[in-house]
Amino acid sequence: MNMMKYKGYAANIEYNEEDRIFVGHLAGIKDIVGFHGTTVDTLEKAFHESVENYLAISEETGRPAQKPYSGKLMLRVGADIHAAVATIAQGQGKSINQWASEVLNKAARL
Repeated sequence: MNMMKYKGYAANIEYNEEDRIFVGHLAGIKDIVGFHGTTVDTLEKAFHESVENYLAISEETGRPAQKPYSGKLMLRVGADIHAAVATIAQGQGKSINQWASEVLNKAARL
């Protein structure tokens, strides 16, 4: 699965072999926002239009648009992992948050 990003929103993209189109849906929100296109250019244009329409409809209705992610991530790990992470972060002169953010950022770059 591939992703596109626009205005803080990400979309999961899949190819529909039967219809021979690319299909996308906004990720990370409960509202259902979809779009499609036959080429990458038309898909990207449809994605941007879908985000713009979603934001406009949210404003018109007075219902706030959902934000994909807040930037806060709560994790529960074992005490051994917590201790190891704290030791590594301290050894690198970083807070656990700084260290974890860097590690997750590297891991997320598929």
